[in-house]
Amino acid sequence: MRNVSFAVLMAGVIMLAGCKTTPVPPPAAPTAPAQTNSSTNTAPAPSTNASPGQQLTAEQAAKQALSQTGFVVYFDYDSAELKPESAAVVAAHAKYLGTNSNLKVRLEGNTDERGSREYNIGLGERRAQSVRKALMLQGVADGQITTLSYGEERPAVDGHDEAAWAKNRRVEFAY
Repeated sequence: MRNVSFAVLMAGVIMLAGCKTTPVPPPAAPTAPAQTNSSTNTAPAPSTNASPGQQLTAEQAAKQALSQTGFVVYFDYDSAELKPESAAVVAAHAKYLGTNSNLKVRLEGNTDERGSREYNIGLGERRAQSVRKALMLQGVADGQITTLSYGEERPAVDGHDEAAWAKNRRVEFAY
């Protein structure tokens, strides 16, 4: 009986995994930075409305930090552990979300093409949760963060070599 229940559960998971999902567009937020092409890690410099000699507001400084650090965190193969070089990206987004408590961010987990679809969906989710945890440790409210895993379905770079795979193992910040 236990094996039958497990088989039915697995059949349901496989059927759901095979369903095509339509990505939900990010909510419009006029004060959020522009989302970048996922193959790059920089955004256009936001306008700060500060003339030379004027001091930037906290929000303007946070936007400027985002444009310098980017909107993507990269991962090693088969790993959801944040790399040390990701600390600046996560810190910049934590600061931005901290100064804009009305904003929400969606963390979109992605993987390279290797591995099964089901495994990659799980790995993408673990990566997004890893970034979520890092943001929350820096003071971002739980309600400001949602996670979504695309697995291997949205590659940033087409290709079947390490250079392409490295760019596809990522979490993107979507405001």
